[in-house]
Amino acid sequence: MVPRARPPGGRRVRRGPLPQGARGLGGAALRSVASLDAAEARALVGVLFDLDDTVLDHGQLTLAAYGALWKLRDAGLRLVAVTGRPYSWADVVARTWPVDAAIAENGAVAIVRESGRVVVTERASATERGERSARLKEIVAAASRELPEVGLADDVAGRLTDVTWDIGEHVTVPEAQVSALMALIQRHGARTTRSSVHVHATFEVDDKATGVTRMLCETQHEDATAARHRWAYVGDSANDAPCFSAFRSTFGVANVRGAVARLSVPPRWVASRERGAGFAEIADALVRARGGPVPSGA
Repeated sequence: MVPRARPPGGRRVRRGPLPQGARGLGGAALRSVASLDAAEARALVGVLFDLDDTVLDHGQLTLAAYGALWKLRDAGLRLVAVTGRPYSWADVVARTWPVDAAIAENGAVAIVRESGRVVVTERASATERGERSARLKEIVAAASRELPEVGLADDVAGRLTDVTWDIGEHVTVPEAQVSALMALIQRHGARTTRSSVHVHATFEVDDKATGVTRMLCETQHEDATAARHRWAYVGDSANDAPCFSAFRSTFGVANVRGAVARLSVPPRWVASRERGAGFAEIADALVRARGGPVPSGA
């Protein structure tokens, strides 16, 4: 692991989760992605995107979604996956997909492609990781006693910084139990976030927005403020809220409508289609608005 360091002369990046109560840069009402402004699309240098239920369809990568990544890449846009999924997943994405980097575990871990290889950075020292792991195990034990019907997610073995419970990937957990689990996590002093499939417990300070912004500043030579106008974000759920608030050009696939009640700031544009098909729709809209070719069948 490589500890993160601020580049000489670089602007300081806010540490810790961004506030979610204010409307921020992305506070406009949901609009059809077809109305995307050409000037705004042309000002973008890259696209940040969630994985589950944004690019992936119930955990599966469709041809349309994967092709959309290449369309964006061919249009001159840099790509970064920003996911709550574990480091082990993001490492594969960074190595095999047409991306410049992947952010894992809701901002805690960055995997960046450099000269054909990947470099992994994570803020905590080995000692801190050990201490946090012990505290997370205490939360897991408490949850097992108090909420035995809510099981751990099947990707926990690949995680470095957090623990996840399955609330919508392979089982559907009642909302009351989800709320009880999140309250239990908070009682133990941890921070909790929720995606379309998992509830997370962590002692890390970053969220998706602060984690990816730091990576952009440290490895992509971005200014923290300018990056919010130069990079778009595509997501679908509550753990995307920090990025919907932080970045100006924000997009949701159609299923984001189910999470709007939990979003202090919704995405500015929304696709008409869900999940991977919606991501492909957003990619086509971006390419079209930038003046690039889009297949006639799109």
